[in-house]
Amino acid sequence: MIKPFDFYFDFVSPYSFLAHKEIIKIENKSKIKVRYKPILLGGLHNLHGIKAPAFIPAKARHMIRDCKLIAERNNIIFKFNSYFPIRTLNLMRGVFVAEEDNFKSYYIDSIFNSIWQDGLNMNDDNIIQKVLKNLNINPKTFALRATSSSIKDSLKKRTSEAYEKGVFGAPTFISNNKIFWGQDRIEFVLKEASK
Repeated sequence: MIKPFDFYFDFVSPYSFLAHKEIIKIENKSKIKVRYKPILLGGLHNLHGIKAPAFIPAKARHMIRDCKLIAERNNIIFKFNSYFPIRTLNLMRGVFVAEEDNFKSYYIDSIFNSIWQDGLNMNDDNIIQKVLKNLNINPKTFALRATSSSIKDSLKKRTSEAYEKGVFGAPTFISNNKIFWGQDRIEFVLKEASK
C-alpha cells in the first residue's frame, strides 16, 4: 500500500507540471491522495541564495529539450510556454483560496494546463480572468481573496516551512521525512511511500 506523500510545487516550474501529470496517474491507480504543497519557488530560491536554472542560458536551453523528452516518454501533452517565466505569485496564492472552497485539484490542473499545455500568457490579467471564468470562478472575488493578508501569509509560511525542511527546488517530494528532489525521483518516492 502506498501512503500519501507531500508534493511541493510552483506553477512556474515545467518539471512540477510533468510531476503533477504523473501524480494524477498514481492517484487514480493507487487510490491515494497526494498532499499538494504550494510554494513560491522564487522566494524559496532567494532564501537559499540559488539562481534558478531557467535564468542560466545553457541550462535553460537544456531544460526545454529535457521537458519535451520527459513529456514524450510519459505521453503528456506539453508545450514550453513562450511567455516564460510566468509570474505565479497570485496564481500560487489562489491555491489556498481553492483549498478553502474545495476545488483545489480542479484549479491546480487547470492552471498547470493553461501554462504548459495551452501556452497561455498567464502574466496577462485578462487571460487569467478568462481562465477563472471558464472554471466558474468570479475573477474579482477570487483576486480579492488571493491578495488578502491571510492568504498572503499562508503562502509565505508554506514557503518558509519548505525552506526549513530543506526543500530547495520544485518539484520536491517528502515521504517518511525524506526529501526527493526532481520530477525524475517519483519512482523512489513511491518506493519510500510503500514502506
